[in-house]
Amino acid sequence: MKNNKSTSFGLAITTSLVIGTMIGSGIFLLPASLAAYGGIGLFGWLFSALGAICLAWVFAKLSQWQPGLGGPYHYTRIGIGEFPAFLVAWGYWISIWTGNAAIAMAAVSYSKLLYPPLAESTMMSTSLALAFIWLFASINLLGVREAGLTQLLTTCFKAIPLIAFGLIGIFFIDIEQITFETTTTESLPGSIIAAAALWLWAFLGIESASIPADNIREPKKTIPRATIIGVLLVAIVYLLGFVVVLGVIPAEQLAKSDGPFADASTIIWGSWAGIAMTFVALVSTLGALNGLILMGGQMPLAAARDKLFPKLFGRLNRRSTPSLGIILSALLTSTLILTTVSKNLLGIFNFAILLSTTSILIPYVFCSAAAFRFQESGKQKFKAVSLIIITLAFLFSLWALAGAGQEAVYWGFILMLLGIPVYTGLKIASDKQSQPDNE
Repeated sequence: MKNNKSTSFGLAITTSLVIGTMIGSGIFLLPASLAAYGGIGLFGWLFSALGAICLAWVFAKLSQWQPGLGGPYHYTRIGIGEFPAFLVAWGYWISIWTGNAAIAMAAVSYSKLLYPPLAESTMMSTSLALAFIWLFASINLLGVREAGLTQLLTTCFKAIPLIAFGLIGIFFIDIEQITFETTTTESLPGSIIAAAALWLWAFLGIESASIPADNIREPKKTIPRATIIGVLLVAIVYLLGFVVVLGVIPAEQLAKSDGPFADASTIIWGSWAGIAMTFVALVSTLGALNGLILMGGQMPLAAARDKLFPKLFGRLNRRSTPSLGIILSALLTSTLILTTVSKNLLGIFNFAILLSTTSILIPYVFCSAAAFRFQESGKQKFKAVSLIIITLAFLFSLWALAGAGQEAVYWGFILMLLGIPVYTGLKIASDKQSQPDNE
């Protein structure tokens, strides 16, 4: 599908997709999780950042070699085959609508800090989460361009304050407070790996720019640039922010913090800054929600065009958006949110989030493998450095998948198998359409 310049994304919006999806709600709580590792968390950042950069390079190259709607799904289909591509699209779609439920609830949590009465009403909290889902689903239904502009706006509102926090806050840190002593019983290598595993989740979303490829101006140029720029900027923002928080909040206090960035801002500039940073966290979370809803419509659209997903996901409204797919995903997310109203069903919600983690990581493994094929196909001149980076990206993806934990990998595999009847049904329907009428 060709797009004119008035409806397609340029470098700014495409880069905002990467930044806006990667910087979600997790980074604002991550320093508290890393408090037990102290300064060793910096080595964990370095490990995950290098792995993310290798993956960014892989997606940048894939978008140059074989650009196409659906990103990871597209690369897997042409590089490895239809069935693995279906598994990527199937798992990614489910991970998005389940993950969006968690993101909406995280947004409600930040809203409670800004408006405490929300914490006293389950109905109000649930209604607000549903409102967030349908607000951004509606924006996406208005058009890809509108969703892209919303993404750019929310990304600016969170990236600029975070950059300012890191660049200015660095002058307020107590360098003696950043020690490499840990409160865990793990060895130094074990602590670095454990810290890197925590950092990993903050780097997910590297593939974001590649998914709406048909809506991006000059995708062979724009997607690689946006991917590399986005990942590098996010890595720098994370590093600066973590150093400031670590150098401002005492370790024992940091480990108990419910909002490390807000607490650090309060210590440096006062209570108004803490409130402002909480608002930034809210905007950041909502921006990630908007980006994921966009991708949750685009990847199934690509698979539906190839007859590897139900037809309804390929139907476009008059604004050229996959409206039925977006609406169905929003309905499923809403249903999942409503399960949290009952404490007895809260386990279902947590279980669904567990499933989504593996589904996000598996495309990284497939895409790294697909890059080997395109690199060695003769379409691009062979470079030893290129092969090394692809290998590192593949190994990092496997490590990330293993780091998700046995339970996540186990149930993620079951989730993939549940897609087999869907795939089989699509193939049966395709066979019937291709058979000649002998009557």
